Amino acid sequence: MGEEKEEEKKEEKKEPKEKIKIALYWAATCGGCDIATLDIDEKILDVVNIADIVLWPVAMDFKYEDVEKMEPKSIDVCLFNGAVRNSEHEEIAKMLREKSKVMIAFGSCACFGGIPGLGNVANREQIFKVAYKDTPSTVNPEFVTPQTEMMTNGGEKLTLPDFWDTVKTLDQTVDVDYYVPGCPPTVDRVLDAVGILAKYAETGELPPKGAVVAFDKNLCDECERKRDEEKKIKRIYRPHELKEIDPEKCLLDQGILCMGLATRGGCGARCINANMPCRGCYGPSPEIKDHGAAVLSAIASILGVEDETEMIDVGTPEEVEELLNQVKDPLGTFYRFTLPGSMLKRVIIKPEKEGGA
Repeated sequence: MGEEKEEEKKEEKKEPKEKIKIALYWAATCGGCDIATLDIDEKILDVVNIADIVLWPVAMDFKYEDVEKMEPKSIDVCLFNGAVRNSEHEEIAKMLREKSKVMIAFGSCACFGGIPGLGNVANREQIFKVAYKDTPSTVNPEFVTPQTEMMTNGGEKLTLPDFWDTVKTLDQTVDVDYYVPGCPPTVDRVLDAVGILAKYAETGELPPKGAVVAFDKNLCDECERKRDEEKKIKRIYRPHELKEIDPEKCLLDQGILCMGLATRGGCGARCINANMPCRGCYGPSPEIKDHGAAVLSAIASILGVEDETEMIDVGTPEEVEELLNQVKDPLGTFYRFTLPGSMLKRVIIKPEKEGGA
C-alpha cells in the first residue's frame, strides 16, 4: 500500500505558480539601465520563467492607456529608471506607483538624480536658450521654444510634457520601496535584484522596505590599492595628465580625485581597476547624508586644508587657492550623480530684473 501511495504522489500534477507581473519604465535617462537588464545574458530566461512583463517602452509596444486600465496593485514590481524631469515622468511615476505593489528605483538617475540632475545648475529658460537659440547650428532669432499645447491647421490639439526647472529623484515624487544604484547597475547587482524577484515569486517575501541592493561599506573596502593615510598631496591631476598611473597605489595618493572613500561599494571597483577614479555613481555610503559634502571634507584632509590651522602643510593662502582651483568643475565632480538628492538639490537662480540689471 505504501508503494502505491508513493506512486500516486509522483503522478500528482503540481499547479503551475502564477507569474508575477513586472513593469519597466524609463524617465530622464540614457537607456543604459534598460540595456543593463539584458547584460545578465541567459539569466534573462529566469526572469521570463517567473514574470510576465506588462510594460517596457524601450523594448515593447505598450500604451499608457493599457496601464491606466489596470486595477490598483495589479503590477507586482515596477523597476523605474531615470530621474523625474517633466510632467509626463511625474504622471507615469504616480500611475505606476498606484498600480504596483513594489516600486524599485533602478539606477543612479532614479535613486539620486544622476547625470540629468546636473540640469539643476540652470533653469528651464536658460536650458532652452542654449538649446534653441545660442547653439551655433540653430537659427532661431525669435527664440521659438516648445509649447505644451498647440493647434494644428486641421484643428487637432497637440500636447507636449511640461519641462520643469528642477530635476527630481524618484523618491521625491512617489514612495519608493527599494533602491538599485549604479550607472548602470552592474550585472552582479542586477542578478541580486532578479534574485529578489525570484524569491518574491516563490514565497511572497521581500527585504525590509528601503533596502539598497548594494554593499553597506564604502568602495575603499573593495579597492585593493594601498593607501598612505598620512600622505598630503601637493597637486591635483586629471588622469590623462599623468604619464603613468601606479596600479598598486591609491589614486588619491597620486593626486587623482576619487570619490570611492564616500561612495557605497558594490560595483567591484571596475573603474578603479581600469585606472580611472570613482565618480560616485553608487551614491553615498549608508552613514553619509550628503555625498558631495562628505567627499569634499575627505579631500580637504588629504590636501591639508580642512582646517585653517593645518594650511601650513600646503603653504600660503594663495598656494591653497591655487591648489583648489585645480579641481575642474567642482559641482560636476563632487555631485556628478547626486545633486537633486543632496542637501543642495539645485543652484538657486535669482530672476533677472527688468532692464537687464
